Amino acid sequence: MHLRLRTAFALLLVWLAFAAQPAAAKVRITFWSREEGQMFPHAFFTLDGTPDRGGRPVDISYGFTAKVISPAILFGDVPGKIDITPRSYIMGSFAHFSVLLTDAQYDSVLHLTEEWGEKGDHHYSASKRNCVHFVAEAARRSGLRAVIQPKFVKKPHAFLESVLAMNPQVTRVEANAKIFYGTARAGAR
Repeated sequence: MHLRLRTAFALLLVWLAFAAQPAAAKVRITFWSREEGQMFPHAFFTLDGTPDRGGRPVDISYGFTAKVISPAILFGDVPGKIDITPRSYIMGSFAHFSVLLTDAQYDSVLHLTEEWGEKGDHHYSASKRNCVHFVAEAARRSGLRAVIQPKFVKKPHAFLESVLAMNPQVTRVEANAKIFYGTARAGAR
């Protein structure tokens, strides 16, 4: 009996040592599109997870769009804004792929939202600085190759599919939000 008690105690100590180890943490960026409709942005990304350095868990999304949707966007630059895309909007969107970010990449992507935000250069141009350009820069800061061909400037779905094709190392999602949130994220949390 004494041997069993010592063995059980030793196993408990081993289990406690492993349980005390910090869990592997990463922030994941997922790239989304929504091509149809009058709602904007048509391309955006979500961030979820916890940085390796620790801290609070992240679950947020960012897009870039014009402050006011009007015919003026067809004729030149207008004021733009960073859009914190609500879950209700995401639920009608399509997830293309995900990448795990290093803390430096995560910081760089967050810095992008500041650079394009209210305190940065927030001008919007339908053909030169739109949601596709914003997610392309987020992809580059995530360590991906992202080239915007002229035919993709106003086609976020096709653009993100081209980024997927250029980067075989990404995690393919290619699912609507109901599937993504029902299965893809279930194992991630």
